[in-house]
Amino acid sequence: MACGEALRHGGARRALLASLLALPLLAAPAAPVEESWVAPLASKTLLLDIAAFGDKRIAVGSRGHILVSGDAGATWTQSPHVPTRALLTAVTLLDAEHGWAVGHDEVILRTTDGGATWSRVHESIEAERPLLDVWFGDAQHGIAIGAYSAYYTTADGGVTWAARPFVDAAAPPATADAEPPIDYHLNRIVAAAGHLYIAAEAGHIYRSDDQGETWRSLPLPYDGSMYGLLPLDGESLLAFGLRGHLFRTDDAGQTWVQVPTGTAAMLTSGVRLDARTLVIVGLSGVVLVSRDAGGSFTLQQRADRKGLSGVAPGRDGRLIVVGEGGIETVTLQ
Repeated sequence: MACGEALRHGGARRALLASLLALPLLAAPAAPVEESWVAPLASKTLLLDIAAFGDKRIAVGSRGHILVSGDAGATWTQSPHVPTRALLTAVTLLDAEHGWAVGHDEVILRTTDGGATWSRVHESIEAERPLLDVWFGDAQHGIAIGAYSAYYTTADGGVTWAARPFVDAAAPPATADAEPPIDYHLNRIVAAAGHLYIAAEAGHIYRSDDQGETWRSLPLPYDGSMYGLLPLDGESLLAFGLRGHLFRTDDAGQTWVQVPTGTAAMLTSGVRLDARTLVIVGLSGVVLVSRDAGGSFTLQQRADRKGLSGVAPGRDGRLIVVGEGGIETVTLQ
């Protein structure tokens, strides 16, 4: 798919799914939503994201599958009663008990018992757009983002959600004859050093200095989609996405420097293992490792070339990756 087409036809998790399974962008089921099936091989099916807190790990993906580990990924159990069969695209943990997952049909799920049970707190099949990420700053306040500038907020722990327009405060004022603003896909949201950042399509990175009340686009020197963000120390941050593009800022997004990756594969997710060790994963089995706090990366491409969409720390310095092959444990070279 050409870059321009990808920008308008896929968000972060949607682009990954299309690359892996060649599915259409938005496919809302006609049948009423039911509980996800418990499947013996759920841990080997397509999984799109993984969250970690302490020894807790939660992975989410196809058909509403949610996998939970209480021992840092050594063993996994499928959550038995998940009230959706929609593709789940992202998950976050505030602590070992409280978490939220989002996905297609604008579904938002909430757990208060470490992933053992889930409640569906929001859904909008008729909107025909997926949610692609979710973030919580504390036990009450959260933000869910997605395709076509979907933007929801909660102030009661995710029990209720309100839609808000996503407006770029840095955009020129609208005029009577101006084209309407483009609703870019909002792919990933992270917090770093008192700021919030969103990675979006068409080379857009947004920053909020007031916990998501207002947003302003940053001058990224690339017009392709960004699918991931990885906070470093202070005002430093990595942004990555299409065709192996990886950029670093050390001034909260005012200036960016491209970091070579040695790959043209789409980069999807990253994790910081310690002060100097970073890992970024992507399609085609890409694993990028930095031992110098993000100054440079080496490519450790997996032989099976299966796409990777999420990464979290495992036990004894190992990694847990999720993607086309489900959940796997990886030892870094």
